[in-house]
Parts: sequence; C-alpha cells; structure tokens
Amino acid sequence: MSRLPHLTPDELDPEQRALYDTITGGPRAAGPQRFSLVDAAGALTGPFNAMLVAPPAGQALQGLGAAIRYETTLTDRVRELAILAVAARWDCAFERHAHEPHARAAGITETQLEAVRARALPELADETERAALRLVFSMLGEEDVDDVTYAETVPIIGNRMAVELTTLVGYYATLALQLRVFRVADPAGSGPR
Repeated sequence: MSRLPHLTPDELDPEQRALYDTITGGPRAAGPQRFSLVDAAGALTGPFNAMLVAPPAGQALQGLGAAIRYETTLTDRVRELAILAVAARWDCAFERHAHEPHARAAGITETQLEAVRARALPELADETERAALRLVFSMLGEEDVDDVTYAETVPIIGNRMAVELTTLVGYYATLALQLRVFRVADPAGSGPR
C-alpha cells in the first residue's frame, strides 16, 4: 500500500492542479501509452502522484523527466536500455513494467532485456549503444566511472550524450528511490517499487 494519498483532481490545490495538467497534457500523454498515467478515479499513477505532494520539486522533476525522454540526442534504444539498467540496479518493478514495452517497441530483444535485468551488459551490434551502456553500467557500479572506461566510451558517444546519460541515471534513480520509499506498486501487481 502506498504511503502517500492518491490525490484525485478534485482534491488538488491550484499549484498541484497546474502540475497535474502539465503531466496529463504533456508529451507523456501524447505518446504511446504503455501504462495509464491516471487511475479510475483520475489520480496520477506511478512516480507522478508523489510529485503532486511537493509541487515545486515535482514540477522541476517532471520537467527534467520530459526533457530526458523527449529532448535529448539519445536514441530510443539507448534511452530505454539505460532506464532499464537503472531499474535493475535499484530493483524497481514499476520502471521495468513501464519501460520494457518501450524497449521492445524499439527493437530490444528478450535476450538483451534478460541481460539488463541481470545487471549485465547485453550483446549489442551498434558501437554507440555498447559504449553508452558500458558508461551507464559503470555509473551504476559501486565505484566512480574510472578513467579507462571514460576514455573508451566518451569519444564514441560524445560529451553531450555523456551528460544526457548521467542526467538520465540520476533522474531514474530518484524515481526508483521515491517509488521504493513511498511503496508505490507497479501496475502489473508485482508489489511495491
């Protein structure tokens, strides 16, 4: 059971309503829906409900998420593999449920998904994808990104993609933490997180 109330549209103050409208009327709502942004009562699902509790932080967080999802140089495949690597690192069932369908739609195979779930680099034919995921997995390790990994990956992906990936990892790690702390169940019913 979630630790936060599920705020329905009629319970929202003006600041919360503005954020709600931004989330439900923005690019997340316009694209392919892999899970519903709202439940039957109109409350936001997943990480979005928590954003309503602290609207200024929520507005900044949703804006960052929208930028990461829709305004970067990351390909769909790199973005979804990186998100799922974060989900695997933080054992975040909700993010797996939300993003594995996007990954499949981008052509990522079940074998590649299984590798990422196991926190292992999948076999990837594309050099940029391999370098990007290697950098992401290094970020998610116990140590900092070492000089060798940095020197072998960033020249392939470029500084911009490196910055976008570090931002993506931080954003989805934040969501995974919130999903865990607030006990948000994933829509598939596999429990919290």
